[in-house]
Amino acid sequence: MKDYVERRNFLKSVVVSPALIASGILSGTPPSQASYNKRSETGSKLKTSLNAYSFNEPLKNGSMKLEDLLDFCAANNFDAVDLTGYYFPGYPNVPPDEYIFNLKRKAFLLGLDISGTGVRNDFTNPDAAKRKEDIILIKNWIECASKLGAPVIRIFSGTQNPPGYSWTQIKTWMVKDINECVEHGKTHGVIVAVQNHNDFIKTADEAQNIIESVNSAWFGLILDIGSYRRGDPFKQIEQNAKYAVNWQIKENLYVDGVEQKTDLKKVISIVKASGYRGYLPIETLGEGDPKIKVPRFLAEVRKAIERG
Repeated sequence: MKDYVERRNFLKSVVVSPALIASGILSGTPPSQASYNKRSETGSKLKTSLNAYSFNEPLKNGSMKLEDLLDFCAANNFDAVDLTGYYFPGYPNVPPDEYIFNLKRKAFLLGLDISGTGVRNDFTNPDAAKRKEDIILIKNWIECASKLGAPVIRIFSGTQNPPGYSWTQIKTWMVKDINECVEHGKTHGVIVAVQNHNDFIKTADEAQNIIESVNSAWFGLILDIGSYRRGDPFKQIEQNAKYAVNWQIKENLYVDGVEQKTDLKKVISIVKASGYRGYLPIETLGEGDPKIKVPRFLAEVRKAIERG
């Protein structure tokens, strides 16, 4: 009898615990997206990665392969590499497992993590059949990401502005499509993340709108610092930083629509203040030899991380 009373009193105390009620453990309500993405109390920790798009031209024309990119990243002491899907042989088809596993093995032996991958899609297309093709594409590459050991797959919102549809109408079907991909990502242990790319998503408010509408622990933002083209980019980076599961750190950004050199100290201070722990992939764009541009920019980023 004594054991029964003690057990009943224990359960009573648990049921009324505010912390457990707030977490949703007892109520059956899933935790909010904000609580899922709560950062560590121990502060920020940043690691360097290279987005393969920095070598877009040589990777497209065949003068460089992904294996060569791995060698370059190891030689420059990157912590990781982001292996964008459309540089894989046969894209949009997923390559054979043998190729995926050999690339993964080479990265491991070089001491490189694979911080992510990405595909091209367009969820602004009003044709549901075309969007379904993109959903299948993303699902296939989610499975590839899982085999690679990449924790994040990058997707886009889209580029179209079909007449007769409002932003909200497009967002509604986009969220539904993204949710289908996110559920597949959850099944395979891969986070799906949308990049703000100055396309359908132009501002921090729009990025936040979509992320909070999807509202999943398996969905986040690839925070592209160079794609806020309106207003103050630093305020928008700060607004969206809590949703970031990966980044794109670029040489230039836009202040009130005017392109200028990135104030890396300011950007890194925002990243650290958010408590972000993870990779900071860099991406160099424009003219010039990436074998020269990338190490130079990497040195600037490292300096900002050390001092920020």
